[in-house]
Amino acid sequence: MMVRTRFAPSPTGYLHIGGARTALFSWAYARKHGGKFILRIEDTDLERSTQQSIQAILDGMAWLGLDYDEGPFYQMQRLERYHEVAEQLLQNNQAYYCYASKAELEEMREQQLSAGLKPRYDGRWRDSSKTPPAGIKPVIRFKNPLEGHVTFNDQIKGRITVANNELDDLVLLRSDGVPTYNFSVVIDDLDMNITQVIRGDDHVNNTPRQINILKALNAPLPEYAHVPMILGANGERLSKRHGAVSVIQYREDGYLPEALLNYLARLGWSHGDEEIFCREQLVEWFDLTAINRSPAKFNPEKLHWINQQYLKTADNDRLAELTVSFLTKDNCQIDQGPDLALVVDLLKERVNTIEELADAAVYFYRPLEPSNELKEQHLTAEAKPIMSGLLEKFNQIEWTREVIHQEIKSIAKAYDVKFPKIAMPLRVMVTGEIHTPSIDAVLALLGREETLARINNHLSNIPD
Repeated sequence: MMVRTRFAPSPTGYLHIGGARTALFSWAYARKHGGKFILRIEDTDLERSTQQSIQAILDGMAWLGLDYDEGPFYQMQRLERYHEVAEQLLQNNQAYYCYASKAELEEMREQQLSAGLKPRYDGRWRDSSKTPPAGIKPVIRFKNPLEGHVTFNDQIKGRITVANNELDDLVLLRSDGVPTYNFSVVIDDLDMNITQVIRGDDHVNNTPRQINILKALNAPLPEYAHVPMILGANGERLSKRHGAVSVIQYREDGYLPEALLNYLARLGWSHGDEEIFCREQLVEWFDLTAINRSPAKFNPEKLHWINQQYLKTADNDRLAELTVSFLTKDNCQIDQGPDLALVVDLLKERVNTIEELADAAVYFYRPLEPSNELKEQHLTAEAKPIMSGLLEKFNQIEWTREVIHQEIKSIAKAYDVKFPKIAMPLRVMVTGEIHTPSIDAVLALLGREETLARINNHLSNIPD
């Protein structure tokens, strides 16, 4: 039998880290076994589902490169099928109409809570012969077995058993004809021949209910794997402060998709001590049994480090293209400076994200004014004659990194000062900063004309 997995998000928000990891694991399992990966949009929450959220999910998956073989399928386009199955269950006395009003259900709930009982539907319409009340549109409820147990072997958590008397008669179709999650997901998985249901462990309690519906339909059962949740670095539920933001936000913040995928794969799954690996290696190594049963912790510093490793080896032209939007926002005129790919090559090993790369590249495309503190420390009367002498030499030399380096060394020797005594004020004049790559490399890229202009500008403001 061909392996068929699915990712089935609800379009009530963006694609977040937890959802992206679930999608990744489902995708990797299908690819590992030569199967199919299906995308399904579970849009039956009419009040909260939006087209904007659907697009955010599609954009996030496209950016991460999680290609699907079928879909996207939309549940609201399959209403006729859900009604058909619900009618089948009614005909087979495996479902029934329930006319309990919201007020009745709320009163029942309050009474149960007052008695210290677990709130649950009491089955009052299960085998009722009462005349249905006028003016109330019924829901359709499933006749859950009253005895016995549901047992399934979770591929991550192990054997799970739940007594049927712990489960009440869940609603299949609401009074407006829209299916509930637990009904629609069962029919979708059945119709789409899903063999492995890989999802978050917040769905563990739903699984026994869904298995009972499948058994009532004499349908084959998929295998289930419930992935533990992701916690923040503080050990609490993931919040926006600790990484629970849109996947697309990571793109906006300057992360590479392959780095984020690599990091997500390592959140609760491992292959030995391997930290950095490509998609092909993930597919080759992926195994559900290697997923940790405990919740994973989101570590922003680790994501930074992994992204840095990918930046170091990334193509310079690609990084340059990704950096353009950040520099443009920072009022940089890229066409009036050095080749951005060369600048990227000089800077990329010093940064963690594309955003940091752009920040480090700004001084190549517009002058940065050093802080008063840097001026007072480095642009001194003592430094002025040395910089003036260097400026004169820079007017005459061949403009290459090697020659620039030799000229700085020569001036240092002539004035009997150490190399940094010249490099630091020169760095402040030209870049406005003190932490940059080797100053000779910076000047070689910046160009003679711009370098001399910036030195001149600062020399005129240094008192004698």
